Amino acid sequence: MFESLTDKLQNVFDRLGKRGLLTEADVDAALREVRLALLEADVNYKVVKDFVKRVRERTVGLEIHRKLSPAQQVVKIVHEELVTTLGEPGKLDLGKQPPHVIMLVGLQGSGKTTAAAKLALKLREGGKKPLLVAADTYRPAAVKQLETLGRQVDITVHSEGVEPPPPKICANALKVARKGAFDVVIMDTAGRLQIDDNMMRELEAIKRETRPVEVLLIADAMTGQEAVNVALGFHERVGLTGLILTKVDGDARGGAAISMRSVTGVPIKFLGVGEKVDALEPFYPDRLASRILGMGDVLTLIEKAESSLDQEEAQKAAEKLLEGEFNLEDFLQQLRQIKQMGPISQLLEMVPGFRGVSKEVSPEMTDRELCKVEAIINSMTRQERENPRIINASRKRRIARGSGTQVQDVNALLTQFRQMQRMMKQLTSGKGKGLLRLLGM
Repeated sequence: MFESLTDKLQNVFDRLGKRGLLTEADVDAALREVRLALLEADVNYKVVKDFVKRVRERTVGLEIHRKLSPAQQVVKIVHEELVTTLGEPGKLDLGKQPPHVIMLVGLQGSGKTTAAAKLALKLREGGKKPLLVAADTYRPAAVKQLETLGRQVDITVHSEGVEPPPPKICANALKVARKGAFDVVIMDTAGRLQIDDNMMRELEAIKRETRPVEVLLIADAMTGQEAVNVALGFHERVGLTGLILTKVDGDARGGAAISMRSVTGVPIKFLGVGEKVDALEPFYPDRLASRILGMGDVLTLIEKAESSLDQEEAQKAAEKLLEGEFNLEDFLQQLRQIKQMGPISQLLEMVPGFRGVSKEVSPEMTDRELCKVEAIINSMTRQERENPRIINASRKRRIARGSGTQVQDVNALLTQFRQMQRMMKQLTSGKGKGLLRLLGM
């Protein structure tokens, strides 16, 4: 989402990096570019003005740290002030006495119903027993959608159709939650195309009936400046406690994410980073700031790996790799686990210094290449996967036909696999053993 903003800021810092000591004129010129980049990214004007002022006050007359160049120190200050603007990490406050009620509000089309299911799944992974409530009676498809999502992730959904008034449905859901020993009740309320008084009165009635510990606004990050006005409108009427930004993986300019926390004073708690039900990340301002500045996000990458990869299988694969017994069957299993972590282009952006690589490789191309490799290996017999040396010319032609690829694609895969095997043999013999011991392998 922040690609355009990241590119513009990166250009500013690259130009600073070519200078020695920075003068006040250099700083002013750079900050003008930063201001323009933020405004073009849809960041609120007052937020930009305050942000640039803070950076300038810290940068002018800066005592240069011996280990950092002037340009690096400016980047460090911009990063720190960006973190300050984004606010503290927003954690859910679930109170003391269950069931804890979470009320989701937002405009129609913001991704509220999907966000409800994502949040329920995230809470269940944390050991909670959530109950989803279909309280959007104005859009019959919303009730069916929530029921479908509930079945998909095996989470109970309380729905009463579209006839009863939403405050009554939510009050009944609370009774069901107490009887069923549910820890958390997540209410998917109705939205409109724009804020209106009838919707707000209904939300106020639901809040009186259920007394939620959290009132979370589901805000579409692609809405731009309007998202800030929407957040202020809801906050004035129902008292927001947090924000969930959806469609963060889209091609929006990203200004809403930077502006909303500062303008409303309400913390961002989660980011929706994809369409899948598990695509919900806790919000960490320092990590988002690093991604905006093109610094990568190693911590989120590690967490993705820990949640997606089977640690026992990964350990077995590593041992086989070091012993020279790693075959194409093992490679296929590892490939499938990596695909579960998300698009390769997104993963590359999280690796410091790899942003340029991720820009050169389109998401469609990387995913297509992975699918091609998977199709080729799937077209092999088990014997061929376990012992690729037996794959002769006729077998290659059969594998290519079965996978819808060319013989040269099969050759390329086998060549890369042999190169990997040779590299591991070098590492596990002679001087390589000392290096592996240093790496803890």
